[in-house]
Amino acid sequence: MKAVILCGGKGTRLREETEYKPKPLVEIGGKPILWHIMKIYAHYGITEFILCLGFKSDMIKEYFIHYREMAYDFKFNLIDNNKEYFYNNDNSIEDWKITFAYTGENESTGARVAKIKKYLGDDEDFFLTYGDGVADVDILEGYKKHKKLGAVVTLLTTRAQSPFGVIEHDSKEEFAISFKEKPFLEGHINGGWMICNKRIFDFLSEDENCVLEEKPLKDILKAGGLATYKNCNFWFSMDTYKHYEELNKMCKENNCPWMIWRK
Repeated sequence: MKAVILCGGKGTRLREETEYKPKPLVEIGGKPILWHIMKIYAHYGITEFILCLGFKSDMIKEYFIHYREMAYDFKFNLIDNNKEYFYNNDNSIEDWKITFAYTGENESTGARVAKIKKYLGDDEDFFLTYGDGVADVDILEGYKKHKKLGAVVTLLTTRAQSPFGVIEHDSKEEFAISFKEKPFLEGHINGGWMICNKRIFDFLSEDENCVLEEKPLKDILKAGGLATYKNCNFWFSMDTYKHYEELNKMCKENNCPWMIWRK
């Protein structure tokens, strides 16, 4: 199976970093968040990726094309262009196969997914996630549930904290009767780590305005094909500069629950 990662957005809410680079290349702990996402998948044996590119796609291509030069020391022979790499302690490099699929500059999420159908080959199912979030998600447990239920889409659901303090008033709205600082929201949100059956393409369009999270997922839900799983203790989406700072602070303190490959 392959993992499809949405990498084409402009990340306007993280303008401090995305002014000069695509959001998936924004670094946490010295590595692009996209690398962290791919490492999570690789931990479970998923090493074939399809990157849905758009905004500043050339930079993502360049990062991986020159990955070894950027990641390791090496010796270069000017005469024959031969390179000798000095790998780290594990003496290896990630064994990843990556398809770089340009899916448009302004396309919405559904259109981007629709455009990579031809790269899936004979696979009946594929993983799908956004290029800006990390989690200690057990995607294989999610996949087992996906197959058991025969779902079109199975998505991770998780709880999220309110960014604000929440106040309840008395009946006259004159006095506060409770105050909770940034409580967890009721219910669950879409965590963005999905397993999809090829039937999803019956609900998608290559029209640039096709938003996966709107009509397609709602229609799949109505058809009884939308399942959920909750195999996740930590989840974090890097939407703003504050989130970027929080993730890097966690890395500095060596408190990185999403780095399941180190456990």
